[in-house]
Amino acid sequence: MPEGSTAQRRQPGTRSRRRGLIMLAGLAALVVALLVVWLIRVRSDQATGAGAARPPGSVPAPGRGADSALPRGDGGVVDVYAHARAGMLSPVVRDDPPLVYVPNLRDGTVTVIDQRTLRVVDTYAAGREPQHVVPSWDLRTLWVNNNRGNSLSPIDPRTGRPAGPAVPVADPYNLYFTPDGANAMVIAEANHHIDFRDPHTFALRHSLDVGTACAGVNHVDFSVDGSYAIATCEFAGRLVKIDIPRQRVIGYLDLGRDAAPQDIKIDSAGRIWYVADMNADGVHLVDGDRFTRVGFVRTGPETHGLYPSRDGRFLYVANRGGHMDSMKPPFPHSGDQGSVSVISFATRTVVATWPIPGGGTPDMGNVDANGSRLWLSGRRSNVVYVFDTGGPGGSEPKAGRLLARIPVGREPHGLAVWPQPGRYSLGHTGIMR
Repeated sequence: MPEGSTAQRRQPGTRSRRRGLIMLAGLAALVVALLVVWLIRVRSDQATGAGAARPPGSVPAPGRGADSALPRGDGGVVDVYAHARAGMLSPVVRDDPPLVYVPNLRDGTVTVIDQRTLRVVDTYAAGREPQHVVPSWDLRTLWVNNNRGNSLSPIDPRTGRPAGPAVPVADPYNLYFTPDGANAMVIAEANHHIDFRDPHTFALRHSLDVGTACAGVNHVDFSVDGSYAIATCEFAGRLVKIDIPRQRVIGYLDLGRDAAPQDIKIDSAGRIWYVADMNADGVHLVDGDRFTRVGFVRTGPETHGLYPSRDGRFLYVANRGGHMDSMKPPFPHSGDQGSVSVISFATRTVVATWPIPGGGTPDMGNVDANGSRLWLSGRRSNVVYVFDTGGPGGSEPKAGRLLARIPVGREPHGLAVWPQPGRYSLGHTGIMR
């Protein structure tokens, strides 16, 4: 048979082999592409804490997307307080007068102090047992938490005066706002509830029962991505972790049989949470993602309020200065050996202590807009303390000292220093992000 005929008979087999090789090559290319996508996804998950590599107890932030959305400092690393530096006043608050609003729990009043002159310029009635003055998420209203009065009284920070009738709200010991501004979180301490409400009308949307397992729920802070919060349970000696999108309890963390946790703050890097314990005279260090205790720093008697410095390097710790009279809730204390300890976030050690000459009882407050002064209520002393934080904006804490005592009403508590830098408020006496 001619050679040409043989070649023609073999041609279909040759074409089939070529098609097979092409298909194999295409399949190999597809496998390589899928492998590349998988590797990219793994690296992304490792960077954001998502996927199977997520630490136990952590919750992914819904729709957070790229890690670049997180607040970052000049060095490119995560910095929780990057948007609350000195001078970063929102246009919303830029013209608000620099005042301090002091709720006097026993008098049912609010005392107003001029930050520049250190003089009382006004006092007006609030509701029964005002506990804290809380900036709203949108920075437009200061809410007085009338705990026993079951109401919130609005103050207009543009005038420093009351701004209308009180809003009925059950058991508002403290008040916070979710990082997206979608919900107010009323901390109903006596009811063992965290009530998620409309952030403007305060209409109830969902009441989260944290139970007697979190008896004495009172202070809160939020993870850097806003996916969860941790609250303190003063009378139960533990913390409760809350899934913010789902508004449910994730779990509880015991701090010790005799613990009485108070204020709580996350560090600048968004990793370690500092928890004041007035019975232990110091702060617990907690890994928030894993929800485990990782350390303890002793500060002073009756550790209470926690406030980051304006540059995000230090944590000011108010030691109220008392000693326990009873181990039964609400753990009554007496004494006046108060002070302020300054903890370095970098070293997790005390780098300075500011005593109050003659004794005192510093409690709750905040730093001013440029970070040069720390204002704290004197809970059992009926005064407000003003501290020089040392150096420009608190850069030299060893130079810090008490500047003034300002007489106010009976049992001053969670005072608000206003205005504050930041894009929005998460509540309490001004947790700014």
